[in-house]
Amino acid sequence: MKIITISREFGSGGRELGKRLADALGFAYYDREIITAVAQKISLDEDYVEKTLENGIPRSFSFSFGRTFSFPDVAQQNYTKLLIAQQQFISDIAKKGENFVIVGRGADVILEDYEPLNIFIYAQMESKIKRCRERAPEEESLTDRELSRKIKQVDSGRAVHRQLLTKDGWGEKESYHLCINTTDTSIKSLIPSVAAFANSWFDKK
Repeated sequence: MKIITISREFGSGGRELGKRLADALGFAYYDREIITAVAQKISLDEDYVEKTLENGIPRSFSFSFGRTFSFPDVAQQNYTKLLIAQQQFISDIAKKGENFVIVGRGADVILEDYEPLNIFIYAQMESKIKRCRERAPEEESLTDRELSRKIKQVDSGRAVHRQLLTKDGWGEKESYHLCINTTDTSIKSLIPSVAAFANSWFDKK
């Protein structure tokens, strides 16, 4: 079984890269399917689940994630349930034995026993703002400053989520096998090289 995890900064194109890479390699692809499955399991609205898991929890909260949580209010308790359900679903995916690409969710840590290829996607802020604008709904009218704040907020949530799983830093090069800067770069143009790297990496295992 071959597993590729894609961790990414918000707006860097990591989701697109993951999908295109999965298609190029003939692998299954998991992203929003996880949100849907978790929402159904916990019986919560899918949009709420996505926003909660995307934004994470404020760094000011004290928490621990080994086998238990201890959050006082309902919002924190819901977050706990979502994380546990998400982790279980990701583990269940791996048990199928298929080759797959999975985006985000701390999957690189959750699936570490399967020795996945872990990729991190990042970009300069100006490039991330541009990519967000290209994919935003027509009615969205955020300023560059507001978009920058949103990007930083989401990435902060992802960093906190990773802290629940491991001491290895989110976005630190030592935590990944391959880091890719997508600044001012077509995601599609990167796929042949990334696919070749992935094939070579798995061949060496």
